[in-house]
Amino acid sequence: MLDLLTANDQPGQYPAGSYYTATANMLPLQPALAGAVQADICIIGAGYTGLSAAIHLRERGYDVVVLEAQRIGFGASGRNGGQVGSGQRRGQDVLEKSVGKDKAHALWDIGQEAKATLRDLIERYNIACDYTPGVIHAALSKGDLAEAHEEAEHLSKHYNYDEIAPLDAAGISAHLGTESYAGGNIDQGAGHLHPLNYALGMGRAALDLGVRIHEASRVIRIDRGEPALVHTDTGQVRARFVLVAGNGYLGGLVPEVSRRVMPINNFIVATEPLGDLADSIIKQNVAVADSKFVVNYYRLSADKRMLWGGGESYGYRFPRNLADMARKPMLEVFPQLKDARIDHAWGGTLAITTRRMPAFQRVTGNIFSAGGYSGSGVAMATMGGRIMAELVAGHAERFDLMASYPQPNFPGGRLMRWPILVLAMTWFSLRDRF
Repeated sequence: MLDLLTANDQPGQYPAGSYYTATANMLPLQPALAGAVQADICIIGAGYTGLSAAIHLRERGYDVVVLEAQRIGFGASGRNGGQVGSGQRRGQDVLEKSVGKDKAHALWDIGQEAKATLRDLIERYNIACDYTPGVIHAALSKGDLAEAHEEAEHLSKHYNYDEIAPLDAAGISAHLGTESYAGGNIDQGAGHLHPLNYALGMGRAALDLGVRIHEASRVIRIDRGEPALVHTDTGQVRARFVLVAGNGYLGGLVPEVSRRVMPINNFIVATEPLGDLADSIIKQNVAVADSKFVVNYYRLSADKRMLWGGGESYGYRFPRNLADMARKPMLEVFPQLKDARIDHAWGGTLAITTRRMPAFQRVTGNIFSAGGYSGSGVAMATMGGRIMAELVAGHAERFDLMASYPQPNFPGGRLMRWPILVLAMTWFSLRDRF
């Protein structure tokens, strides 16, 4: 299996084709780990989960070391669609059926607090990341529309959530310059942001608090024990606790995690600045995600480019024709963009689970993991880090609630799980088309 940390990217560099890289509030390169050090907590991965955990732990007074194989926010945290969703990845009706109404309500509360935690970090640490409220969930068919409206009614009636409203065809046309959708929902409690600048802002906050972050410090082995010993090629960290926050880039480092968390690739393009045309396409600067299984998601950047994400690739290497892959579905929805130049195209590796809910795990008594956010990690990964910090501080309730959600292993083991996933995703993508 390819090494995903190096298969598609140059060591120590953010993706060159990314609009986010081009507009990032960059941090200085942090020194690689050198020699033997000690800490209360060693965190593996400087994405949203790891950085949030580091901030919340440091605020509690813990000595924290973060080891990052590449750069701060290098992975999915710095490449995603920037959408900040409400609740959990699965709908509340699904959660109620699988874990019961009481647990479903508790999971909803965690999802809501995830958004509040994200906004609180942005405000307290003055993170410049263009946060903007509003996400539309666009329904492609009448059946999808009925489900969307049922969800809005359910959330209003049973969860007292009054920031989501149903849209019929005319309602969605008031927001989007397309006739592709039957309607949908608009969620003003959700939002969107510049994901890499959000990660870099958290990184800056963690450094200012005294967190030691080491970039270019890939973890090659964990010696389990109390304390644990975390090894890189150039040093080692002896720590009371280890928090595993590498998500799709862990490989086989922690087998218990890799059985439940599968890396997959997704792609985004950015057009040239669209000027006044942008305001006729997305009229009130909301983000959008459609009802396909292989979701199309899009929004405008701060300088009015269309940022269009989605696509599918069934190899671990990013395809060379990223711009062409994204242009076709984009023009199906917005044919008025046929002459718009594609200025940026990039790929990223995220992680999914079999049931599309995050995988929280107690690997050992002092090694914990959170990941597998399945495409909804901007808020939930931020919350995942906070919840892991709570666990270290002796408050296990919310970690154990997240960990209690049934998470079967992917079938086929490490060698066969990818071909099995390819077959499943191919079927779903065909269903989307027909």
